[in-house]
Amino acid sequence: MTTPVVAAKNLSKHYVLGRSIVDAIASVSLTVMQGEFVAICGRSGSGKSTLMNLLGLLERPDSGHYLLNGSEIAGLRESRRAAIRSREIGFVFQLPTLLPRSTALENVGLPLVYSGVRGIERHRRATEALDRVGLGHRKDHWPSQLSGGEQQRVAIARALVNQPALILADEPTGALDSNTGDEILSLFEELHHQGATIIMVTHDADVAYRAERCVTLHDGRVVTDSPRKQPVILRAVREA
Repeated sequence: MTTPVVAAKNLSKHYVLGRSIVDAIASVSLTVMQGEFVAICGRSGSGKSTLMNLLGLLERPDSGHYLLNGSEIAGLRESRRAAIRSREIGFVFQLPTLLPRSTALENVGLPLVYSGVRGIERHRRATEALDRVGLGHRKDHWPSQLSGGEQQRVAIARALVNQPALILADEPTGALDSNTGDEILSLFEELHHQGATIIMVTHDADVAYRAERCVTLHDGRVVTDSPRKQPVILRAVREA
């Protein structure tokens, strides 16, 4: 039987605001198999980003279990979590956050520097990642010489360079115009068809529809988990 890439069981996370306790995530369970492309949907404040932070090991749950590639990691010490995060998870955010004084190739190779990969091998893997996103011919360009869409492609290449088990994308088209956003979503679809496991956070129903599955959150709880071809997806996102 295939081991899920993500197996979260009853994850909960709360925050203290003054005298109140707010449940950002409440007893969320989620399973994502290798090669799935899943959208986490919902309006602002629904818990999408908190769930992504928990899955990306950026925050710890207050309760529940989280297995990544079959290994329980919710309770590991921070140094171990950081090592797993850098090796097993690739992040793509709304803004590409590239280093302005580093070339596209150097930006993509940065995670390999932290992983201790040296010289020729780092250059080879970074070049290969840029080729995968169609930017091999722009590898020596500075971020200022790249369009917004090209910068986001560099960020995606950076997320791919360590060959992670999971790619987490948080509103990856939120800062782009519709045409450029469509190109980025097409790239995610292509990576998905190549076998990448992708979880994408979005509040946009049209963006969510590009994934093969949509998990909708409302007040920190899962309210729908549906294949994209079911009309309930668009209704659930827009009404949430």
